[in-house]
Amino acid sequence: MTLLRPLLAALSCLAVFAQTGEDPAQYVFGTTVVDTSGFEGRVFLLEPDTQKLPKFGRMKQAGVLYTNTLNVWPQSFTVGFPNVSDRFEWFGIEYRSKLWIEKPGKYGFSLLSDDGATLDLNGKTIIDNDGLHAAEAISNSAELTRGVYDLKVEYFQGPRFTVALVLAVAPPGEPWRILDMKNFKPPQDQEEWLKGKVSRVGKQTINQMR
Repeated sequence: MTLLRPLLAALSCLAVFAQTGEDPAQYVFGTTVVDTSGFEGRVFLLEPDTQKLPKFGRMKQAGVLYTNTLNVWPQSFTVGFPNVSDRFEWFGIEYRSKLWIEKPGKYGFSLLSDDGATLDLNGKTIIDNDGLHAAEAISNSAELTRGVYDLKVEYFQGPRFTVALVLAVAPPGEPWRILDMKNFKPPQDQEEWLKGKVSRVGKQTINQMR
């Protein structure tokens, strides 16, 4: 079982990668270039030996990042962040964005992380991949109505040096892809926004979402 779990995680990652048709990006947790259309990530410095995601709302942030995708495949991380260049272990990031769902139905989500991470929609946990662990992917599904959602991904990195954070999505009847917020932008007129509803959250395998 000790050897099987990492193998299954790797196969799960490769399954998403193969279906996205994209090359794994070099590490891009985000940049300091302000872009309010995608994820805003608040960076926090953690105490050594942190075992799980802390309460970021009670902490002082050390920096802010912006990105349209969470596409950090398993790799070495030794350079730190913009303006926080000396931190490459024991850090956390809270990503938030507005997700617009135009086509209602059953959506698959896959979250790969090293170490812990969670995915929430409108305050409801869709994926819990928390804790200290090597790169591991969890894939779940949820029924989503047409509308806007508060999307939150919380992530933390424990001891040096390997990191990973990849968020993929499989819309109804469509293949897996890296979730790019440019393709899920809410209408510019906020009067058109409807609050989306989450239901039927359940475990899902990569194969079941094909």
